[in-house]
Amino acid sequence: MKTAILIAAMVPAMPTVAFAKDKCADAKDQATMNQCFGAEFQKSDKKLNELYKQIEARLNDDADTKKLLVQAQRDWGKFRDAECSFQTAGAAGGSMMPMLIAQCMDGLTQSRVKDFEGYLKCQEGDMSCPVPAAN
Repeated sequence: MKTAILIAAMVPAMPTVAFAKDKCADAKDQATMNQCFGAEFQKSDKKLNELYKQIEARLNDDADTKKLLVQAQRDWGKFRDAECSFQTAGAAGGSMMPMLIAQCMDGLTQSRVKDFEGYLKCQEGDMSCPVPAAN
């Protein structure tokens, strides 16, 4: 478990610039695949953070809802990390572990990105949406 958490923490630190998409598509060694999938996760995580900041800005006048957003995102991050540790338990300690964690984290992050994009498209008066419509 500690190894999975350590590797999960290392995946976002992998360099992204050095790997072009064609190199990733043709990757034949595990180290390259690990770095490529790590780079994909980093891109998704960056997009998520950008959307989070947009939502946070829209909630500037609503401290209570903003506090709920912060807590929800913290809890979601814990869920994502725990879920990916669980999903990849079969590869614990193996060379594929960083790639599998990155794939899992990227998939869950992309799903959260879609949620956030939906929040940013809320219509005025939509009471089922926690984010006010854009001005």
